[in-house]
Amino acid sequence: SSQELELKNMEFKAGDKLKIKGLILHDADRFQIDLGYDEEDLALHFNPRFNDELDGTVFVCNSKAAGCWGEEKREINNTQNRKGQGETIMVTFSGDMFEVELPDDQEVHFPNREDVDIIKYLRIRGDFKLTSFKIC
Repeated sequence: SSQELELKNMEFKAGDKLKIKGLILHDADRFQIDLGYDEEDLALHFNPRFNDELDGTVFVCNSKAAGCWGEEKREINNTQNRKGQGETIMVTFSGDMFEVELPDDQEVHFPNREDVDIIKYLRIRGDFKLTSFKIC
């Protein structure tokens, strides 16, 4: 069953890393990690999908401003074989870029389109069982 973590009023700024540990469910369809100001304004929407109608297993990244989605950025995702396994996902905020590091040396880069200075909002939901997260 999917779970959701929502965190408000956090302080995640340029130079910080977010370390997320958990398990991709063995029958996972998708999960997402959202970072932004609130749920209507997201600087990063990171959405691994395992059964996408276009690309099969794919990472979809996007941003959302005032409730409107931007243009999707898609990258082929090699994590299909990671289902049922423990994961560490590192998100680094470098100021003008978000870097998401995944197991197997996969990296996804996504620009800070909205020029956000401080991330106040985190949401993790979907087919991912979160065990811990920390800002370092």
